[in-house]
Amino acid sequence: MDALISRVAAYIDRHALLQAGDSVVVGVSGGADSLCLAHLLLHLAPQLRLRLHVAHLNHALRGAESDADVEYVSELARAWNLPSTVERVDVNAVAASRRLSLEEAARQVRYAFLASTAHAVGAQCIAVGHHADDQAETVLMHFLRGSGVAGMRGMLPRMPLSDYRALFGRAEDLRAEVMLIRPLLGVRRAEIEAYCEQNALEPRIDRSNADTAFHRNRLRHDLLPALRQINPAIDRVLVHTADVMAGDFETLAGATRSALDRVELGVTPRPDGAVAEVRFSLAAWRRLPVGLQRSTIRAAVARLRRTLRNINWEHIDAAVRVGREGATGDSATIAAGLALTVGYDVLRIGPEGSAAPGPGPQVQELVSLRAPGVTHVGRGWQVRAELWSLAEVAPAYAVNADPWTAYLDADVVGLQLALRPRQPGDRFQPLGLEGHTARVNEFMINAKVPASDRAAWPLLVSAAGIAWLCGLRIDTRSAIRPDTQRVWRVRFER
Repeated sequence: MDALISRVAAYIDRHALLQAGDSVVVGVSGGADSLCLAHLLLHLAPQLRLRLHVAHLNHALRGAESDADVEYVSELARAWNLPSTVERVDVNAVAASRRLSLEEAARQVRYAFLASTAHAVGAQCIAVGHHADDQAETVLMHFLRGSGVAGMRGMLPRMPLSDYRALFGRAEDLRAEVMLIRPLLGVRRAEIEAYCEQNALEPRIDRSNADTAFHRNRLRHDLLPALRQINPAIDRVLVHTADVMAGDFETLAGATRSALDRVELGVTPRPDGAVAEVRFSLAAWRRLPVGLQRSTIRAAVARLRRTLRNINWEHIDAAVRVGREGATGDSATIAAGLALTVGYDVLRIGPEGSAAPGPGPQVQELVSLRAPGVTHVGRGWQVRAELWSLAEVAPAYAVNADPWTAYLDADVVGLQLALRPRQPGDRFQPLGLEGHTARVNEFMINAKVPASDRAAWPLLVSAAGIAWLCGLRIDTRSAIRPDTQRVWRVRFER
């Protein structure tokens, strides 16, 4: 027992998992891994002055057995004099509503629960019981999926919870200040089971862990035993691979950041401030080594789809081939509705099927819009203005990824809409800047709008002032609010 405590304490120190005085939420399912983790941290708590809080989520998947797990963990927390939080979530219902596998739905609700618990109790860390055997399974699973270097790192000993953004259903569940730690990542499953036996810990048995209908269970019970017949040290090899890849990833990440500084021309923001499109210099990107071409595309996809967990290698490879060899107008599907498109001198990564690369709309003088109605504005563009109720546009507004479509509060903006070019001294309040104002010209410079396009770049205005720096950002005063009654949907179309 003392030997394992010393090893885990050394692992915690080596990877800087905990600081003296930390408040730690410990995820406890009742199984051997989490029991061992909680018991070890309980022994280390006086030495590190830790404040522990037990968290248990009932997934409502095993009926009375799940309810018995709740009672067991709650009683254990009381016996160890630890505060606890217990919640119940119908994971089957979540999987159906979000169209996820049961495994993925369980991951999302579990981490969201741990995050909300940490936030509620003011914890700096969330500790979970993943161990070395879990790491071997994870690396193998990522290898079979075709992951790159990032995936082959497996699970990290310590990471900001915000890096797990793909596991959350709601943005408010992300708490960047909370760290997710895995103190047992260097401990084998057999050692954990021996520890539980030596310390009279009686783990709950989750029979679903033996169900090979689940992907990870098939790896654990079928594939890994077969691989051990070929190489008895396969688990150690996989864990070693994760360590090597973690080091290589840091090197690649630094090179990727440097490459992005050289090739990125700018981004096109959505009206809500998120990124809608990333643009690279085609010539500069084509000069990169193929490894950096792949990693820069992955980085762009990560900015555009922050909740996307896995990017298929074949899609990235196809995008690289089109980017390297394609002619103007050629495109390749990447993932999650995104595509890479080759322009004359620009490589664009953005929504699939969006307008082809080319000059944007321009206005030379004040143009009154038919509102509602359609107004031709030149250079092959027209503006369609439609008046809707909030309920009618809510679904489309929530997923709007088109930088040339804006949803505005009609009662704030008014009913008389017009486009005009910028004027000296123009300022507005960009959405997302918490009410701060910005000069229109400086905002366009920061958004990498070509100097030749700025003078005639369209601004949507009304009697209330600038409502939308078109294609870039709406004014925060024009944004839809919960009490909005009428909505202008203003869209530029080719």
